[in-house]
Amino acid sequence: MRFIESFQHLLIEQHLFTKDAHLLLAVSGGVDSMVLTDLISKAGYKFSIAHCNFQLRGVESERDEQFVKAVAEKYKVTFFVKKFDTTQFAASNKIGTQEAARKLRYEWFAELLSTVNNQLSNILTAHHLNDSIETSAMHFFRGTGISGLRGLLPKQGTIIRPLLFATKEAILNYATENQIQWVEDGSNESSKYTRNFFRNELLPLIEKVYPEVKLNLAHNIQRFAETEQLYLQAIELHKKKLLEQNGTEIHIPVLKLKKAKPLHTIVYEIIKDYHFTSAQTNEVVALLDAENSKYVASSTHRIIKNRNWLIIAPLEGADAKHILIDGIGLWQFGSGAIKIEEFSNAQLQINNSSNTAFLDLLQITFPLLLRKWKTGDYFYPLGMKKKKKVARFLIDQKLSKTEKENIWVLESNKKIVWIVGQRIDDRIKIATSTKNVLQISFKPFNNL
Repeated sequence: MRFIESFQHLLIEQHLFTKDAHLLLAVSGGVDSMVLTDLISKAGYKFSIAHCNFQLRGVESERDEQFVKAVAEKYKVTFFVKKFDTTQFAASNKIGTQEAARKLRYEWFAELLSTVNNQLSNILTAHHLNDSIETSAMHFFRGTGISGLRGLLPKQGTIIRPLLFATKEAILNYATENQIQWVEDGSNESSKYTRNFFRNELLPLIEKVYPEVKLNLAHNIQRFAETEQLYLQAIELHKKKLLEQNGTEIHIPVLKLKKAKPLHTIVYEIIKDYHFTSAQTNEVVALLDAENSKYVASSTHRIIKNRNWLIIAPLEGADAKHILIDGIGLWQFGSGAIKIEEFSNAQLQINNSSNTAFLDLLQITFPLLLRKWKTGDYFYPLGMKKKKKVARFLIDQKLSKTEKENIWVLESNKKIVWIVGQRIDDRIKIATSTKNVLQISFKPFNNL
């Protein structure tokens, strides 16, 4: 079957998009995206072109932008272009350059889909079979689940990859036979990026021992894709048996989870949806036999052992019951909001409001945990050298049942430092020797 016929057959067989779709083509100017553009044009689809200038290769980046602009003019289609300060974005977000470029690219594409008069239906990228093979190999060595081993999918949400059937060699042959022009990205020759290392060095070395390695990996990708379907069906059955929705939280019975097999795999598949990593799976499994209130945190959630349950709770938001605070700022929660500021002792203006806490910053360890108080909590009330149960303290304050139900506590390193709106812990009060102070102000909802 000719290359273009294989392409058209794939579009029909996999129902990637409809004939009347208005497609957004991600075009770098390289041979892959230029072949994709040619194929989409010949197939008669309506399309626009988007080009990202990551400003990483100086004059070459500007050359690529002008080249793709000329391509859009040739096909008489709308041209979208955006320049990114990729280096600055990577530095400020503490991520690698390639990861930064990927994040910037797809965020912009999604923005285009949502803002261009709702005309654009899907984003098309020129990833091919070699890209999928490299992705599978990279995931294997880095550590992954089944979904990582099956490489790239032809369709993920609004992103479509219609060239996954084709090898790089086939794409180059098609470009040559059809006299398609393209520009070369000089950075592709550098192995400082992980993908380029796999492409330029690792896979060619393996080919010397296993000449059919790429073909074998391509077959494996197909097998893994089919295996994943069975795997996900089994995981979904376990989730239905184990997970109980409770407001914004997920509750999991410890005894049931302990009996689930294979335990580590099931735990990982549950927690990954809440931004926990595979490396944290053992920590979560350990919670099954841990003491009450032990927890493991991700960037958005924490998993807490609470008697016979594991509770997956969001860290932030007005509906969250457990909120992780990682620094200075304003944080909303169920009873209102707290504002955290830092001052030197000399700058400090003390007030006697119970809604403001002044804490010795040296005694504070971030992140802080803001949560509802519970039975068994205790602290050392300001002015006292002995600990006191929070429940007893609230009784002494003559709070009503409703008022007590709405009391939150702030923890530092598993130690309560403030009964919010009531009293701080004596151990972290400021003294004459205190240099820096953490000021925490509480505003109830009716005062926001």
